[in-house]
Amino acid sequence: MGNDANNNDVNKNINIKSSCEMPFDFVLKNIQTKETNNNDIEIKQNTENKNKENKEKTKNYDKKENPVLIKDGYVTVIAGPCAIESVEQLDTIAKIVKDAGLSFLRAGAYKPRTSPYSFQGLEHKGLEILKEIGDKYGLYTTTEVTDAETVEEVAKYVDILQIGTRNMSNFALLKKVGIVANKFNKKVILKRGWAATIKEWLLAAEYITSKGEAEVILCERGIRTFEPYTRFTLDLSAVPVIKKLSKLPIIIDPSHAVGQSDLVIPMSRAAIAVGADGLIVEIHNQPEQALCDGQQALDTKQTYEMLHQVSAIASLLGKKIR
Repeated sequence: MGNDANNNDVNKNINIKSSCEMPFDFVLKNIQTKETNNNDIEIKQNTENKNKENKEKTKNYDKKENPVLIKDGYVTVIAGPCAIESVEQLDTIAKIVKDAGLSFLRAGAYKPRTSPYSFQGLEHKGLEILKEIGDKYGLYTTTEVTDAETVEEVAKYVDILQIGTRNMSNFALLKKVGIVANKFNKKVILKRGWAATIKEWLLAAEYITSKGEAEVILCERGIRTFEPYTRFTLDLSAVPVIKKLSKLPIIIDPSHAVGQSDLVIPMSRAAIAVGADGLIVEIHNQPEQALCDGQQALDTKQTYEMLHQVSAIASLLGKKIR
């Protein structure tokens, strides 16, 4: 009787009147097929749940169209790799930036290098990657524009245009950036030329602002002196001088100035102490494998340590890190 009950249960499961009406191997095959189908359904449901979870984890963050780069009461930290090397590399670094509570991602697509044999960047493909990753994590992005012909192209992909030290005196580029920044409502970071005086730097900014209402942020990144130990000499006295002579905000790039990762943190502290409005720092998840300037990039641990120390200095001035 107990066997009959079991058979009835089996019959119910495989939807046949009696197991005796069919060979046992057929019944077993149908039971196995049913179990397989159930497993397939369970696997499919698990996969769908995981995909839903992953989609929720990787959904794009909200990002306002016009970022506030410099904000009263705050020190802005812009962080990211020297160059965009791949989607995976930038995604990993962008997550570090986001998890650290920052809002601005720097990364080079076009890389003007001293040597023509050095890595020149992924160019347009790099811009596509930067936009994709910036949108994914809700980070405002900045990259360098290197010539007048590509300014509009770059402006379509990033939030902030950056003019490097080599191009501070490229007046055709400065004028074009001023026009494009005004047209697309972009902010501009203007780095000081490595052999430029403060007066020349401020006049270079005028080339941009004279073409519209573009917001310009000055960036001190070191000047060339006779000292060979560091890559350049970081002129921190430029900060109070700029504050005295101009209303333009000023940030510091300690990475290019010193050229050595172990010196970046102390110079970052000094930059905030002297009154800089922010920092633009190179970081990398694997500096030893970086295709560009790995020796001056902070790793993940150093990045958090830098933010911790800079935050302590900022708090003494009544400011917070953002």
